[in-house]
Formats: sequence, C-alpha cells, structure tokens
Amino acid sequence: MTDVTIVGGGIVGLATAHALLEAGIDSVRVLEKEPALAQHQSSHNSGVLHAGLQYQPGSAKARLARTGIRRMTEFCQHHDIAHEICGKLVVAATTDERPRLQAMLAKGEANGLIGLRLLGPDEAREVEPHVHSVGAILVPEEGIADYAAVCRILASEIERRGAVLTLNAEVTGLTRAASGWTIETAAGDFSTRVLVNCAGLYSDRIATMAGDDPGCMVMPFRGEYHRLKPEREHLVRHLIYPLPEPGFPFLGVHFTRRVGGGIDAGPNAVLAFAREGYTLGTVNRGELAEALLYPGLWRFMKAHPEMVTRELRQSFDRVRFVEALQRLIPEVTGDDLVSSSSGVRAQAMNSAGELIHDFVWAESPGAVHVVNAPSPAATASLVIGEEISARISRQLAG
Repeated sequence: MTDVTIVGGGIVGLATAHALLEAGIDSVRVLEKEPALAQHQSSHNSGVLHAGLQYQPGSAKARLARTGIRRMTEFCQHHDIAHEICGKLVVAATTDERPRLQAMLAKGEANGLIGLRLLGPDEAREVEPHVHSVGAILVPEEGIADYAAVCRILASEIERRGAVLTLNAEVTGLTRAASGWTIETAAGDFSTRVLVNCAGLYSDRIATMAGDDPGCMVMPFRGEYHRLKPEREHLVRHLIYPLPEPGFPFLGVHFTRRVGGGIDAGPNAVLAFAREGYTLGTVNRGELAEALLYPGLWRFMKAHPEMVTRELRQSFDRVRFVEALQRLIPEVTGDDLVSSSSGVRAQAMNSAGELIHDFVWAESPGAVHVVNAPSPAATASLVIGEEISARISRQLAG
C-alpha cells in the first residue's frame, strides 16, 4: 500500500509529489490517464509568471501568487529552465476605465507587488511604442516561463527520489476502506492510505467518485490563440493586457511573449463542447449534455448575455477578434495573425451560475481534492503543492 496517491500528472500533481518528498513522505505514486505527463492545462497555457496584480487582497490567489512567482523563478534559475522577467503593461483603453485602473493599482499595492507604476499615455508609449491607452500600470515583476520544462524537471526529480509515476492509468473506480482506498484504473488496481485529487478538468468527477460533494461543476472554457507573424513581432516588447472585466476570472485577449520566441495574441473564453475540447469540432456528447443539464450554466448565460455573445463572436469571427486586439495595439490587422494553439481552462461554476474565482480545496478523511485551480495555478504550483502536502501530513499523523 502506498501512503499517498495523486490522481493527475499535471504541474500541480507533480509539485504536490515534490512537496511530499521534501516533507519526508517517501511512499508516493502519481497516476496519469495520458501516455505522457502534463498534457493538458500544464502545457496549454500562456506561459506567464503572474505576480498577483488583479487578485482580491486576502484571497488564496493573491497570497499564493506572491509567494509562488518567487519560488517558481528560483526553481527555473536553479534548474536552468527558460524564463524571463520581462514585465507587463495593463492598459486602460478608454477614459471610463481610468477608475478601474486606479482600483487595480490599489489591489496590486495591497498584495505587495514591488515597483508598480501608474503611467500616462505618453509614458506607456515609452514602454510599448505601439500601444494605445489613456493610462496604464507597469508591472515589472511579471514574466514568462517554460512550464512544460518545469513539469519535466519535477517528474525527473520525484522519480529520482523514489516516487512512482504510472501512465495510461485513467481512474475508473474508487472504493473507500478502513485502511484507505482501492483505486481502479486502466493500468490496474492500487491501494493507498490517502488520495489526492489533482485531476484538473475532471477534478469534480473524481471528488464525486470518492463520495465527496465538490459543490460545483468544472466548466471547460476553450481559449483560442493567434500568433503574430515574425515581421510584426516588433509591435510588442513586453506582456500587454487589457483591464480585466469586473466579476470575471478571464483576463481578456492580450499579447504574450513566449520563451521559445514569438508573440501570442489571445485567448478568448468560450464554452468547449468537451472537457478536452481543444478545437471547435471536438464534441463529447456525454460531457456536453452534462454541462447543458447543469442549471448553473443557464443561470450564468442569463446573467451575462453580453459577455457570452462577445466571446462567441470573437471565436467565430476573426474580424471581431482583431478588433479586440486593436483596442491595445491599433496597428494590428488580420493579415498580421496566423492561427495558433488553444487551451482549455477548468473553471469551477456553482449551481447559482457563479464562476468561482479563488482556489478551492475540499477535504474528507483520507482525501484531499483540488476542486478549482485556475490561473495562477502554474505560477503558484510549488507552493500549492506545499499547502496540499501540509494537509496530507496532518491526515497521516492523525
């Protein structure tokens, strides 16, 4: 019997295994349903190191982002992983956005960000010569990292220290016993004292399978990216973001430098027709029906018709996607873009139709569930792993 078994071999699951080994718990197994690790959110993201500018002061996101970016940067430096602290510009495009810019600056200062500067239009153009704004916030601490490489290093480290990584091991059943769990998987059955659910897009299903109520459903929102053609990359020097829309965890289409070169533009946020629906044509009828039968989704769409309509139009109509980018850089045209990758964000939603903004953990005897781990989960993964490890240590000690 293993002391701890982690379901999900993405960056949070691997970071949790790493933290457990650091804490002296050396009987650890990671189960991953894919033939390779980190195949979903961990490698289908913007690659940004988030410093915590926009998060609600006092929230888990704010706290973990601040500690997480420093720890992740140190990890990348120590292991020679490609990363860069290139800075970010958050732009107010219209005069009515200025109060929100001030409010975001106050949040960043309350969260302890260092070196924040409120810029006028001319000062913003000194940082980003092609940007349009009525004002902006310069966030010098933010950057970019190769999270796929982070996952590879974490996997190598934990395997070297004795953890067992089992691939092609989709969980099909969970049985609780007095001594722990029997986990039925496509790779065989395994027994463990403590179950850790880091299943990302399927975290709510694993929690339910374990007999626990996650209190929400994971909704898959696809984010579609385009990439600037090489001859137009000079339009972007840093990271350029719009002000996020109040009440939503999505950050709006923006420009992101990549550690391997190139400038990504996006993502939007549209409901995917499968939990791993990376393309418009990917449809899982069962998962789509499950989402459409969830009352929270209909309440969400009824409460936010403008946002839902806008994001759908930007997905189907490239002209509208370009118009959103032009609010930041007016010189960008449709001819400057080529289609790029997509990601799917696991976003928890409750039955009232509210998107859950912060991290959500759920515990029961012998189980810890990471129910909601949206951005900045990659940035904060090392410290999230330590938080989960502390919970597990308490359970094992009991």
